[in-house]
Amino acid sequence: MTDTGNGAGRRPARGLGRSTALFSFWTAVSRVAGLLREILAAALFGTVGAINAFVIAFQVPNLLRSLVADSAISAAMVPIYTQLQEEGRPRDARRLVGALAGVITLGLGLVTLLAIVIAPWMMPLFAPGLDPGLQDDVVWLAQLMFPIVPLLGLTGIVSGVLQAEGRFTPTAFVPVLWNAVIIIALGVFAPFAPEDNRIWIYALGILVGTLAQLLYLLPHLRGLGPFPLSVGLGNRLVRRVLVLMLPVTVGLGLININAVVDGIFATLVSEQAVRAIDAAFRLYILPQGVFSVAIATVLFPTISRMAANRDFPGLRDSVSSGLRQIFFLLLPASAFLMVLAEPVVRLVYQRGAFDAYSTLITSEALFFFTIGLVFNGASLLLIRAFFSLQQPWLPTAVAGIGVVLNVVLDALLYAPMGVGGIPLSTSITSFATFLVLLYYLSDRTGGLDLRFVAEGFVQALLAAIAAGLLAWLTWRVLDDALGRSLIAQMLSVGAAAAATVLAIVAAARAMNMPEMTAIVRVLSRRRGLR
Repeated sequence: MTDTGNGAGRRPARGLGRSTALFSFWTAVSRVAGLLREILAAALFGTVGAINAFVIAFQVPNLLRSLVADSAISAAMVPIYTQLQEEGRPRDARRLVGALAGVITLGLGLVTLLAIVIAPWMMPLFAPGLDPGLQDDVVWLAQLMFPIVPLLGLTGIVSGVLQAEGRFTPTAFVPVLWNAVIIIALGVFAPFAPEDNRIWIYALGILVGTLAQLLYLLPHLRGLGPFPLSVGLGNRLVRRVLVLMLPVTVGLGLININAVVDGIFATLVSEQAVRAIDAAFRLYILPQGVFSVAIATVLFPTISRMAANRDFPGLRDSVSSGLRQIFFLLLPASAFLMVLAEPVVRLVYQRGAFDAYSTLITSEALFFFTIGLVFNGASLLLIRAFFSLQQPWLPTAVAGIGVVLNVVLDALLYAPMGVGGIPLSTSITSFATFLVLLYYLSDRTGGLDLRFVAEGFVQALLAAIAAGLLAWLTWRVLDDALGRSLIAQMLSVGAAAAATVLAIVAAARAMNMPEMTAIVRVLSRRRGLR
């Protein structure tokens, strides 16, 4: 049993580079598909009217999802499931999964039913600046989308099992499927529906796409079960997961509460501000979803095993290297989006109902979002590290302080700065919470190599500055020469993106950054696999 357990612990470490590459690939595809979804939505709805009600309506089920569904369940379950496997108790691990499935189905079903019933009184509180007609739309749209909560709860359990077993590809693919269903709804069905009904097709597409995710993942559990279903509140391990899930739930939920708070203040700026900030957020989250989510997700089972085996030196090394990889990938992306915020928004969104003014306010929001991009991405890894240690209360407290700080900053900045004040509040909050999380994780693990981490940040920042300058110069020259047709914009922005990649590669080689070597090694391994 001991040999088996150790082997299981080593396999993910040996395959980490390949798993990260595969996860990153499918995550990148899903983000591109998500971007296509947003392009279709922007062309159909712009930033005026019902789309603002939709954004608010979706945020509340999404908040419930973060509080009691997929991310919270997966983060709480994986360390315990992994520990049981490491201890040679696979039958107990399977029973835990079946019991959790029963508890989650019953519990989240009741939560969803309650949310649907009280929606007429609850939902208008989240849209104080919208007119009464749009507030009514908020209620009905939220009621249609609330059933995603129990579906995502079950999806979180299945995803947690697959990731703990090293099967990352299916869980990375399901967002692609989700986006594909919504794209079909927006691109095939919505254009032929009456204009007043199009927003309902968007909401229905989200519900169907969420169901499709779960149905796709279930067959990938083959060979890992059986998972005997029960309502296992009497199961000691289930209670342990639920107790652990409480701070995990609060910690992850508080992060999403910021988005809801931002939406409330956005309704007080203007009707269009809600959708403009949301559209900017979709671009801001794209590089984070491709890079930092992939790194944090793939490292999570590994550092959970290290924590279970009390391998703190290995855990510290993994977290430090992961942070440097996030810096290396996200800082250049931040620089690119910062200097080319308006051209990027114009290329991606400006068509159909999304006009030049929509581009202006969305690019303003995107500029201020990029300031905190790298810190938000790095915090994902730090929070997962605390979860792997089964010490989630500290990041929960930090997230709570972050919510308070974000509310205060929103209240101070939304009036004088308008649309830009709300994402600036988010960026400042991301920076502050990152520093606090880094300090306490270092303290709890015997001391991260902060000098190594800081060196990686400075090197990546210098490379990002060079990349940003070259990107802007490239775009400026081509934009002046080619004009603003769609093809011309694709060429100028695309060339600027290529210049960013070339600049970061050159700078990384000049500074001999180990992150560049790691990427070359992964690419070489993938070529060898072919």
